[in-house]
Order: sequence, then structure tokens, then C-alpha cells
Amino acid sequence: MTNANKCNWNKRTAAVHGGTRRSQYGEVSEAMFLTQAFVYDTAEAAEQRFIKSGPDEFIYARYGNPTNRMFEDRLAALEGTEDAFACASGMAAVNGALMALTKAGDHVVSSRALFGSCLYVLEDILGRFGVEITLVDGTDNAAWEAAIREDTSVVFLEAISNPTLEVIDLAHVVKLAHAKGALVVVDNAMPTPVFSYATRLGADLVVYSTTKHVDGQGRMLGGAICGSRELIRGPIETYVKHTGGAINPFAAWTHLKALETMDLRVRTQAESAMQIAEALAGHDKLSDMRYPQHPSHPEHAIAMQQSPSGGTVLAIEVKGGKDACFRFLNALEIFTISNNFADSKSIATHPATTTHQRLPQEQKDTLGISDGLVRLSIGLEDVEDLIRDLERGLNAV
Repeated sequence: MTNANKCNWNKRTAAVHGGTRRSQYGEVSEAMFLTQAFVYDTAEAAEQRFIKSGPDEFIYARYGNPTNRMFEDRLAALEGTEDAFACASGMAAVNGALMALTKAGDHVVSSRALFGSCLYVLEDILGRFGVEITLVDGTDNAAWEAAIREDTSVVFLEAISNPTLEVIDLAHVVKLAHAKGALVVVDNAMPTPVFSYATRLGADLVVYSTTKHVDGQGRMLGGAICGSRELIRGPIETYVKHTGGAINPFAAWTHLKALETMDLRVRTQAESAMQIAEALAGHDKLSDMRYPQHPSHPEHAIAMQQSPSGGTVLAIEVKGGKDACFRFLNALEIFTISNNFADSKSIATHPATTTHQRLPQEQKDTLGISDGLVRLSIGLEDVEDLIRDLERGLNAV
């Protein structure tokens, strides 16, 4: 039995019940199917399955699995898209979406402020195979207009950039891209599935690292591509299933159970992030504090138009560069020094020496990834404890 087609539910209900498939045993908690392949009653049935398989008919775990399909249906219901394909990681999803939609000679326009691995996929991998890449200042609407051409096939961007939290006028970019016949692919990690606006504003594909807010508890890698059934079950599924980027059923099952609490977790984390932004704004040890919904953010107006929340991450600029940053980080007691974000535990990251370390200094300077930049991912701890911990760190600067 499946309730995958229940499309009139609100997000919190869809996160608990969307896409549920029950076996003949009628289990309450979703079953986990750990199998590589599937059995057919007859040779004729096997032949028919390979000619055309139905929505609940599977061939091989790399192509599809009942547990994976529950997760895909549930995430699609949350995102408001027709379908989704679950991948082994967020970067498998980014790579799958971009590789599936491009070929040698194509032109891709992307925002310049991206996670380091996304830049690698664009410039090193796609560039190596003859795809022309144009990078622009994502906050400059005129730059998008100048860069998107008649032969542009794909526009790629992070709705809120990692780690500098630039906010892009997504509706404007979508309008420009669609006018030229280009598809828009949005990496939606920062806005979160709870506060997502990419589909509402017209994005063709929305990509998630489900490692982040979906799992959100530091356990499993995962990713997903959400969009129209034509794109997902066409070029996306074809590419991912043949190149081995599909999620494993255990990760999909873990994500399914995590979706039940995601809305509660993310809303609490986002509320704490806003309180911390207010506490840190104007601090004498900081030269900058960025949180999209805080009035001091350069793109505050467009951020407020697009979403009621700025998500679970903020960025600060510690005066004194790397040495001061390291003193700040090493003095923290609750925040964990790591390179992940969107976890139930609060995390502090120094991008210049970790996630974006490989970038040339000139590129770091262009992106605003200075030696003083710290990305703060806000977890589920008591917000007053987190503020005191940050004050403890800043007092050490």
C-alpha cells in the first residue's frame, strides 16, 4: 500500500506519512529492504520487468528499491515536486544533476560563491569534458543577465551560498534562464527542506545534501535531486543508475525516520540562529556577522521576500585573522570544530583552512573567504548556553 499521491498535506504531515509503503505484515515503522536484486515468478515476468517496470516493481538496487522509493516520494512531497531520486551523497546529487543535463559544447552559468566541491565539478570535471563555464557574482542581477546566453543550457546556483551566506534573487535568475530556454538547478542545502522556496520560484531541479538537515544528526551521507517526473525518471535516473550514485537502503531508511522530526529540529535551530545573530551583531571582536534574516545582511530585503527564515547557519568575521580565529575556536566548549553543518550539535568551521582550503588565494579573496571567516552551524543545544560559549571564545581573541 502506498500513500505517495497524498498531495494535500502540509509539510509536517508529509514528513511523517508521505510515500509510505507497507508490506503484507502491516508494520507501523517503515520496512528496510536490504537486497541487491529481485525475484520474478517466471522468465516472462523478468522479461516484462526489463521492458517496462511499474512504480512498485524493481530490478536492481542501483536502479531502485522500496525503501529508497519511500524516501524519494516523501522528499518530493515535502519539496512540492513530482518526483525525486536519492543519491549516495550531496555531491553525488550535484554531479548527477549537472552531468546528466550537459554535454560537450554546452554553456553553463553559475554563481561564483559555491562550496569547494561544487566548483571542482563545474570547472575541473565539466570543463575537462568540453562544457564552457561562466561564473558570476550571484548577488548581481545584471551579471546574470549579461552571462546567460541563447546557447546556455543550465544555470546552477546555491540559493544561499556556503560559507559566505550570499542570498540570490532566485525569481529573477529563473526568469532570465527560462527566457533563454535554460534549466535552473538549485543547491538548496542552506535554505533547508523546511524553508525551501526554490520550487515555488520556478527552479527545474532542486538538489539536497540530505546529510545535512534531513539526517541532521551526524550519522549518514545522502543526497537527492527533486524535480519533474520527466527530468527525474529521464536523464537523471539514467545517469545516476548507470554510474552507481544511488543511495543505499540503510541510509534511505535512516533518512526516512529522521524526516519525522526534521521540521521540529530545523525550526528550533533556525530560531536559535536568529537569536545568536542578534547577540553577535556589532560585537567589538567581529568585523562582520551575516545571517540572511538579520537587518545587517546585504541582501536582507530579498531574503525576507523569499523565506521566513534564514536557516540554521550564520557566518562571522573575527578581527585579527587566522591566529585570532584559532584562539576563538580553541576556546569553545560546546561548539564542535568540524567541517560539516546542519547537525543537531553546534559546529564551528574555519573554511579558509578546511572546506575551501584548496582554492587559490585570489579566488578566496574574490569569494570573501578570509582568514577571519568562521561558519557557525547552530544545533539543538540551549541557545543561552551557545551564546555564552561564543562569548567565551571571543573573549579569548
